[in-house]
Amino acid sequence: MRLPDSFRFVLLFWLIMMATLVAEDWGRFRGPQGSGICHDPQPIPTQWNDADHLRWKVRLPGPGGSSPIVVGEHVFVTCWSGYATGGATLGQIENLQRHLVCLDRTTGQQRWCRTVPARLPEDSFRGLFTENGYATHTPVSDGSIVVAFFGKSGVHAYDMQGNPLWQVNVGERRDHRGWGTSASPLLYKHLVIVPATIESNALVALHRDTGDVVWRQQAGGFANTWGTPILIHQGGRAELVLAVPAEIWALNPDTGKLRWYCQSINTQSMCSSIAFDQGVLYAIESGPGGGGAIAVKAGGEGDVTDTHVLWRTTERSRICTPIICDEKLYYFTAGIANCLNARTGDKIYSQRLRSRPTTVFSTPENSAPYLSNRPSSTLEGPSRLGRGQDYSSPILADNKLIYVRRGGEVHVIQLGGKFEQLAVNHLDSAHGDFRATPAASSGKLFFRSSTHLYCIGHSAP
Repeated sequence: MRLPDSFRFVLLFWLIMMATLVAEDWGRFRGPQGSGICHDPQPIPTQWNDADHLRWKVRLPGPGGSSPIVVGEHVFVTCWSGYATGGATLGQIENLQRHLVCLDRTTGQQRWCRTVPARLPEDSFRGLFTENGYATHTPVSDGSIVVAFFGKSGVHAYDMQGNPLWQVNVGERRDHRGWGTSASPLLYKHLVIVPATIESNALVALHRDTGDVVWRQQAGGFANTWGTPILIHQGGRAELVLAVPAEIWALNPDTGKLRWYCQSINTQSMCSSIAFDQGVLYAIESGPGGGGAIAVKAGGEGDVTDTHVLWRTTERSRICTPIICDEKLYYFTAGIANCLNARTGDKIYSQRLRSRPTTVFSTPENSAPYLSNRPSSTLEGPSRLGRGQDYSSPILADNKLIYVRRGGEVHVIQLGGKFEQLAVNHLDSAHGDFRATPAASSGKLFFRSSTHLYCIGHSAP
């Protein structure tokens, strides 16, 4: 029986509409392609509090600085326990262990948790290391496998039910600066690409089914690199791109071989990741030895410094990876929102973020010794070496910039060439230290502190 044309049109319309409502996974650090951009059309609240739009709040087994990821109905996040988690003493480092936690996206209920003992010796919890900790690598998943990287304690792969698949050690070095380790893995074809930049000064590609090493690329420049690589497609080929001190490198992700490089930012360390849009790569940094920002046309062979650099500026940002949208580059540093013209590098605006009134909340018992839920404007680290700087990067969701500051303030900024702060949100029940980049999926915003994971949304699915 042939359906009437009018009915077929309505059916096709609804099929298209339903397709646009399928949740987009946020399966790695900074989401799809590492861009920080959520393309899901479902709206996310601009303002919220404990009474409105807080869908759930879950206490985690311990602290951590890794970002949550969202894959289907699963939310994954890592943390640590057993040592330096709070109280009057640090405890015994022999009791240190990491956790990969799987939660239900709708309810926040824990589906499973896997525990990995620490490989010793490990960094002591002191100095600037307290600004990082033992669980800063963000896990990665494609819906059939989830991989957690725990530095010297190895790479651990599980299926979606939490069954162990394999585990591999990719290096046992400790950071000579005492900053710790943080770069996150990514998936490409049949590979798990692990930035073991501190652990072995290498990028290591493991077979996703077995954990066998497929290729390893070692270089001294990795030793001072904390940023996570990105995968781009340019000129009909895939490239694995990473910013290292003073240079940008592009490798063949199938073999690990260097394809091209470019002299970039004069700094002795590189903590942020590369941003990519419309064939152009952007890097910004402010570290020991200098800093700056650069735009480089992707692609090429060998040294492309003289042919591919589009602009350089003296703009700086320490940890934050920028967002690129509509030929504008957005980034945050020291409580200031900045916007550059992505084509020229010219400054469009630089405006200080509005903060909540300063209020000191009680710190929950058993929270980590460096934790605080004071607003960002008053936050200081215990050793003051890190000076309480913000560590998260902004994301773009529902056509709004969303940026989490150290004290738990979540700023919502309007896109465009004129600075407009739509809201500054803070949950009165919030606890801990907020250092992680948030995730967005299916109209929900997920962000974590060192003690809890939070879900914000208009309504329950």
